[in-house]
Amino acid sequence: MRVIVIGGGAAGFFAACSVKHHHPDAEVVILEKSGKLLAKVRISGGGRCNVTHAQLNIRKLAANYPRGGQFLRKAFERFSVKDTIAWFAQRGVQLRAEGDGRMFPVSDSSETIIRCMMEEAARCAVQINRLSGMVAVELRPTGFRVLMEQGGSMQADRVIVATGGQPNARGVDWLHALGHVTVPPVPSLFTFNMPQEPVRQLMGVVAEPVRARITGTRLESVGPLLITHWGMSGPAILKLSAFGARVVHELGYHFTLQLNWLGETGEGEVGKLLSKEDQQRKLARNANPFLIPHRLWEFLLAKADIAPDRPWGEVGKKDRNRLMDLLTNDRYAVVGKTTFKEEFVTAGGVALEQVDPHTMQSRVVPGLYFAGEVLDIDGITGGFNFQAAWTTGFLAGKLGGG
Repeated sequence: MRVIVIGGGAAGFFAACSVKHHHPDAEVVILEKSGKLLAKVRISGGGRCNVTHAQLNIRKLAANYPRGGQFLRKAFERFSVKDTIAWFAQRGVQLRAEGDGRMFPVSDSSETIIRCMMEEAARCAVQINRLSGMVAVELRPTGFRVLMEQGGSMQADRVIVATGGQPNARGVDWLHALGHVTVPPVPSLFTFNMPQEPVRQLMGVVAEPVRARITGTRLESVGPLLITHWGMSGPAILKLSAFGARVVHELGYHFTLQLNWLGETGEGEVGKLLSKEDQQRKLARNANPFLIPHRLWEFLLAKADIAPDRPWGEVGKKDRNRLMDLLTNDRYAVVGKTTFKEEFVTAGGVALEQVDPHTMQSRVVPGLYFAGEVLDIDGITGGFNFQAAWTTGFLAGKLGGG
């Protein structure tokens, strides 16, 4: 039996190794259109590789996927975070969790993960063909014929598609020819550009926790927020961009971001803290009873027209109310987006109702399987997208076996 895996990324490698584990006699070939293998693994986590997330509860794990969570709950029952940790441990790679749940190799180097997967593929005798792009897969009575970009074709008994997220719909036209429906791709993980907002002067400042909302929608998130030279980023923004991927795409990436710099703290509580007697003798710049950075506090004072060297006791009610509103209901104009570092993630891909979540086999074309971001699955930042790749790759590699 020959199995062709299309795509030499995380999901493709994991699927190929899974095939050899479950079907040792199979001939397995990875086709990678570029000259690079495991490209996203190399850059993930700033070169450290955020392998997965330390969340063993399947229901809570699945909640981190704006699209595909319910589908993955069924898949995670067969291969989840504990299985990922064990898979790498069995091959000599130990993972450790950071305080926020992200898991990295103890070496803090993505090269450790790349070396592990390359060595496993070599041990399993997986054939890897670089610079081997394909243009179509044809269904034949005896299996499949994969048509190559450079001409010629390859025969296969089974095909696993692990081509990753496609930035434009044309990348999956050949799947449409086989009868599959795909959800149009849009960016899922990105930061917010604010070219007209002076807050960019505070680049590098982190506020936590911040509640972020997109006005006119039900979208909101709470978490750390990072101010950058182009606008805002950090977990609160990235989570908002992921769950709101299609909504903000329809808005043309022009909308108003509403912030409570104090998380869930309301104006009433803010007023009490600002009215405490020990605050009144301080200068305004030092009358900060909150855990927000000093630079941000002074920025908000200026925005409220309160001089930083003014005694707090002399600040009138109108000025205080203006500051309270900024602390709990600040607003910024978002005009455009920027990809989060180099970790481009798309919402969209093969419609999940056409795929069996227990096996990753197409419900349209038997013998054709899917793994990774080619599916309409995407997670928030924190190792979730790789976990989806490991899970779907492992299950696809079983080729429908138990």
